[in-house]
Amino acid sequence: MAAVVAAGWSAVTRRVSGPTGQPVDATFAVSGGRAVVELAEASGLALCGTSRQPLTATTFGTGELIRAALDEGCRTIVLGVGGSATTDGGAGLLQALGARLRDDQDRELAPGGVALRQLARVDLSGLDRRLAESTVTLASDVDNPLLGPAGAAAVFGPQKGADDADIAVLEAGLTRWAERIAVATGSDRSTQPGAGAAGGTGFAALAVLGAGMRPGIDVVLDEIGADRRLAAAGLVVVGEGRLDEQSLRGKAPVGVARRTPRGVPVVAVSGECTVDDERLRDAGISGSETLLAAAGGDRSVAMTEAARLLEGIGRRLLDVPRAAVPEGPAPR
Repeated sequence: MAAVVAAGWSAVTRRVSGPTGQPVDATFAVSGGRAVVELAEASGLALCGTSRQPLTATTFGTGELIRAALDEGCRTIVLGVGGSATTDGGAGLLQALGARLRDDQDRELAPGGVALRQLARVDLSGLDRRLAESTVTLASDVDNPLLGPAGAAAVFGPQKGADDADIAVLEAGLTRWAERIAVATGSDRSTQPGAGAAGGTGFAALAVLGAGMRPGIDVVLDEIGADRRLAAAGLVVVGEGRLDEQSLRGKAPVGVARRTPRGVPVVAVSGECTVDDERLRDAGISGSETLLAAAGGDRSVAMTEAARLLEGIGRRLLDVPRAAVPEGPAPR
């Protein structure tokens, strides 16, 4: 969202429900009839502070943002998913858009993934009718399915504060969710790549909103005119906190490398790199520099003196002597 705003889109802020139910001010971006809605703005882990609630966190606020985008006249919506606090399969998002999720006593389901175990019936007849004339793109950098050892609960649950017992509960809820959605829609999308994104929000977007999936980095690169910039570059530097196997599954550094014309070197600068040179080359990255190596293997120095180490790496990459580096704050 911040990237497209920087590229000229307008920012619109609305007060919505946060992941734990508290109100938050969340922003989405608008350009003409298009909108970028970022899940982390309304349902992100960063909004929880120290009070993570893996069993009851909800995506309701993200659904409210989509509804607000529809109110702005947008009918092309990019839903950026990542950094979520939730494992509710996107149930809250659909509730905010008019879906009714009922238990066996015909009561509306409570928020969060834990409640999905009691789901008896999904009624999509009240879904916002404007969605039928809208195009939704799921922008995701993960291709995990909804369920199983590579699914939303098992892989991403621990990041959100879920222990082993919580993960079992969430897996059971998501399994019931997938079954009931399949009955309501006539198809099962739980194994589709990206269904496990953002605690299963990808599943709701794919199965109910009819979303198509694109790597988030491709969406951003298209909007900022990256191909033109990359074609004119003599060196491309990409960054990552920790460059690992997950990075190679479509995250930003690899997305940029794959769009860089052949013959233009791409160097990855990261805090730490656990991928060997051959794997990096296969991903289009010709070289790697790390803070950990620059700090002589001392992790504490790498973390506390990152700015100094990055400056040194930058000078070395560009072969710029220290005296040629201008004084003043470093550019963003």
